[in-house]
Amino acid sequence: MNLDQARFFMVEQQIRPWDVLDPKVLDLLMDTPRHHFVSESQQALAYSDIELPIGEGEFMMAPKVEGKILQALEINEDDSILEIGTGSGYLTALLASLGREVTTVELHKSLQETAKTRLKEFDNINFHIGDASQDWADNKQYDVIVLTGAVAEIPETFKQKLNIGGRLAVICGESPAMEAEVITRVSDNQFSTESLFETDMQYLSNNQPKKIFNF
Repeated sequence: MNLDQARFFMVEQQIRPWDVLDPKVLDLLMDTPRHHFVSESQQALAYSDIELPIGEGEFMMAPKVEGKILQALEINEDDSILEIGTGSGYLTALLASLGREVTTVELHKSLQETAKTRLKEFDNINFHIGDASQDWADNKQYDVIVLTGAVAEIPETFKQKLNIGGRLAVICGESPAMEAEVITRVSDNQFSTESLFETDMQYLSNNQPKKIFNF
């Protein structure tokens, strides 16, 4: 398989038809070899329109979802970014290429250790291990926050970690009817919400819907 050609088809046949038209995002997706962020046995699937399993019960987002979210976030080169869920490290690489600095938090140490080996060329990524499904209490504010798994309800804590003008990318709801949104902090107490698309995605660990028991 010609992986460079597969990457071209990913951009032209999956991502662009999803109205991802920002040249900066398209060029970045074309220039970043996605197959470098999966195991050797999965490289033939790296550019497919699927959620790839990466171990520990976790999955990479489909490429078109990543592209759509990146376009909506409108990341600037001076933006500070918080990523909840390092995963394979692919989205981390995209964020680090667009913004000034990325803080990425992963629950599973094994996943992050593998991701670190794939991200050696970056000097603007801060790695942390922990459960950030509800909050990451580092007493910092960010211009961009990305949750890489779904949440049943949007944690207020992440909205409060946004700078004014900051954007939070989140997929929320109950399976199979979830919605991808970008929430922008307009002022100290005001937020605007842009709906991007409907989807169904695996929940962040420890952020599944609470079970209701009927007696």
